[in-house]
Amino acid sequence: MLNRLFPRLRRNRDLVENLHAATMAEARQRAFFSDLGVPDTVEGRFDVLTLHLVLVVRRLKMLPSPGPEMAQELVDTAFRHFDSALREMGVGDVTVPKRMKTLAEAFLGRAKAYEEALRSDAPEALTAAVLRNVYNDRAECSAFAAVVSAYVRGVLVAYERIELAPFEQGLLPKVTIDGFIGELKA
Repeated sequence: MLNRLFPRLRRNRDLVENLHAATMAEARQRAFFSDLGVPDTVEGRFDVLTLHLVLVVRRLKMLPSPGPEMAQELVDTAFRHFDSALREMGVGDVTVPKRMKTLAEAFLGRAKAYEEALRSDAPEALTAAVLRNVYNDRAECSAFAAVVSAYVRGVLVAYERIELAPFEQGLLPKVTIDGFIGELKA
């Protein structure tokens, strides 16, 4: 009903859903889980998606309006999807709000850590943040964290080259993690 009365709302929601789908596709690159030791679990997928959401949101906030508004809508959309996923996994109605609160705290904490690391002059700060948040500070994963950190910097460079229009179309520059894995094998 509201979609017929407010077609712009539906159009905006469709745009953000497309952007969310593109962000999900980037986060689901198989190499994160098969070659870089990210656990292929709900938690591992959440961590990789969070990292990608942070990067998209960061760029959107730097763009003129409606970029910052889209950033907030993207986060809201991601959390609607988290809620749906929990319910599909069989989490009960009483427990879902508690789990959502935990996810929100985890997301915000990781977003803050990544933002601080990206603002830091020390390149190892991002690697440390990735190691802590994606790999639970497992020292044996430090080489993986370094590769993911290099990938993140590559994504940031690609995002800096685009303006708002591709985001509004749900298009993200294609930066694959595969291109950074060679550093690990060298």
